[in-house]
Amino acid sequence: MKRKVAILGATGAVGQRFIQLLQDHPWFEIEVLAASVRSADKKYKDTRKWILSSDCPPEINEMTVVNTDIKSVEKAGNVDFVFSALPGGIAGPVEEEFAMKYPVVSKASAHRLEVDIPLLIPEVNPDHLAIIPIQKSNRNWNGFISTDPNCSTIQLVITLKPLMTFGLKKVIISTMQALSGAGYPGVASLEIIDNVIPFINKEEEKTESEPLKILGTFDGTRVQQANIAISSSCNRVNVKDGHLQSVFVELEEETSIEEVVKSFEKFKGKPQRLGLPSAPDNPIIVRGEENRPQPRYDRDEGKGMSVVVGRIRNDPILTVKYMCLGHNTIRGAAGAGILSAELMAVEGYI
Repeated sequence: MKRKVAILGATGAVGQRFIQLLQDHPWFEIEVLAASVRSADKKYKDTRKWILSSDCPPEINEMTVVNTDIKSVEKAGNVDFVFSALPGGIAGPVEEEFAMKYPVVSKASAHRLEVDIPLLIPEVNPDHLAIIPIQKSNRNWNGFISTDPNCSTIQLVITLKPLMTFGLKKVIISTMQALSGAGYPGVASLEIIDNVIPFINKEEEKTESEPLKILGTFDGTRVQQANIAISSSCNRVNVKDGHLQSVFVELEEETSIEEVVKSFEKFKGKPQRLGLPSAPDNPIIVRGEENRPQPRYDRDEGKGMSVVVGRIRNDPILTVKYMCLGHNTIRGAAGAGILSAELMAVEGYI
C-alpha cells in the first residue's frame, strides 16, 4: 500500500517538480495539494502556469488545492507525511505546525541549521537520521522535520564526501547557477540576457555553512561540525537548468589525479546499497573530455539525480580542482526530498 503525501507549496517551481517526479512512484502517491490563500479552493489547473516540459498529469489538474494549514490538509485527505516546497520566509511556523503530527521533508531553508534537525543527503550522512528521536523528544512532537540542503550545497557535498578519505582541509567554489533556481517568474529577462549577475541573496552563506553540518560527525546527541574552511562566490547565469561549479580543494595527503578520479567513480552510498527507487546507479559520473560537464548535455544524467564531474586536474596553489554539475530542481530540490523520504521509509521513520 502506497504512503499518501501532501505537497505544501504545490503550485511553485519545486512543487511542480515534486508532482512530476511522484507520478507512478512505487511507494508514494499524492493525496493533497496545498498552496497559498490565492490558490485555495481552485482546481490545480486554474492556479498556476505549468513551467515544466512534460504535461501536468490530468488527474492532478483536476485536484482542488487547499490552504497551507493542517486543518485544511486533513479535511482534504488522509496523509502519511508531508513534502514542503514552501518559500523559506514562511516555511518555519507552517512546518512546525505539521511536525507536531506528521513527518515533514522540507526543501525550505528555515530549519536547516537547527541542532536537532537533520540536514540530509542520503548518500553522505544517512546516520544523521538518528537526530530525529532527539528532536521529537526535545519538542514533544509526534512527527518531525528533516531538511534538504541548498541546491548548490547538495552537488558540492556529494563530490566532497569521497575526498574526505584524503583529508579535506579547504574548499573554494565559484558557482554558475541556473535561472530555475530563482523560481518562477524568477530573474527579469532584461537583467539576465547578455549578462551574468554576480550575486544571489544568501547563497554564499548557505554553501559555506551547510556543508560543515552535513559532513560533520553525529556523536549520539548532536552533530559536531566538520573542520573544513569553505569560501564561496555565487553567480546567476543565463542557463535554464543545471548549476555548474568550479571547485578548488586542498587535501591533507599527497594525492594523484588518478586516485581522485577513482574515489569519485567508486563512490556509492546507502541509497545505492538499498536500491531505493530514486537513487541513481552512480551518484557521481566522471567525464574525461576537456570541455565537460556542460548543463545542456549533462544535467539529466541519472534522471537528473547524478552529479557530473569533469576537468579534474592538479591545482598549483591548493591540491586539486574540478568542475561539477547538478540538476538544481531534481537532485538539488524535489528529487533530493523524495530520495530522503525513501530512505526514511526503509529506516522506519515514515
